[in-house]
Amino acid sequence: MTLNQLSSGDLIADRRADYAKMLAEAGEPQSAAELMAQALERAPDWAAGWFRLADYEEKSGRKEAAIDALRNTLRLNPDDVFGASLKLALLGATETPEQPPSVYVERLFDDYAERFDKALVEKLDYSVPEKLAALIDRATDGRHFHYVTDLGCGTGLFGERIRHRCNYLEGFDLSANMLAKAEAKAIYDRLAQADLSLAPENSGAFGELPTARADLVSAADVLMYLGNLESVFVIADRLLVPGGLFAFSVEDAATNEGYMLRPSLRYAHSEAYIADACAGRGFSLIGSECTVIRMDAGRPVAGVLFLARKPA
Repeated sequence: MTLNQLSSGDLIADRRADYAKMLAEAGEPQSAAELMAQALERAPDWAAGWFRLADYEEKSGRKEAAIDALRNTLRLNPDDVFGASLKLALLGATETPEQPPSVYVERLFDDYAERFDKALVEKLDYSVPEKLAALIDRATDGRHFHYVTDLGCGTGLFGERIRHRCNYLEGFDLSANMLAKAEAKAIYDRLAQADLSLAPENSGAFGELPTARADLVSAADVLMYLGNLESVFVIADRLLVPGGLFAFSVEDAATNEGYMLRPSLRYAHSEAYIADACAGRGFSLIGSECTVIRMDAGRPVAGVLFLARKPA
């Protein structure tokens, strides 16, 4: 068996884990943790099992036990497909990572792709694509763009809002399943996989393609899956023609600090951090809007939309 699969490979261990899940859902995390620990006695190399145990221990108030379980998860799955390193940071056991593990983000959205549009738009009142498109429209008087690069395009929700305003639209995303959903909408001229946490030459956004090709680069609801934004600002800079525009959104950290990791395992960024990131590449901020970008667990998530211009 592989170390990160969701089944332990042991029927009895799986059955105990199923019962543990039922107990957790019934509001009995401590009993769930005890039963999950029994499952792991039979399947000690089950990384997914240790991750589930960490969740039950945390909900039981046993922080150190949760940390131990997360460390076992990472030991068995160092690529960190479960995002255990993020959970460790939230529990105060490690420093906040500058970036989440790429395999974690990729798996998250591969699993989410099939229900992404319905869940976001209908259940979470997601509004970034239309609000970002409206910000661009107001700041540019309805300008038509020659070439748009949609970073972290997902299923194409922003692409649908900008397609009629550009001659050429390309999209990049880390998730192959998200790209398949975007391709099915037939709105992009080109789609490819890219990792925005990497340096430009390794990101997948260039390759055989030229730099300075886009007059608009977008990153709608993408940067909350990146902590340190230096790499994505460099990528945007290299993609843009002189005077080109970078339109993006962040979750609002509501502080003057740089960025923080939230319990949602998403990052929030301060307006001061964004201003510094823009200044570092010579970008000028020409528009911004504080707004609610989605609901999460019944509560509004505050965000900020930005529009920045590269020097001419």
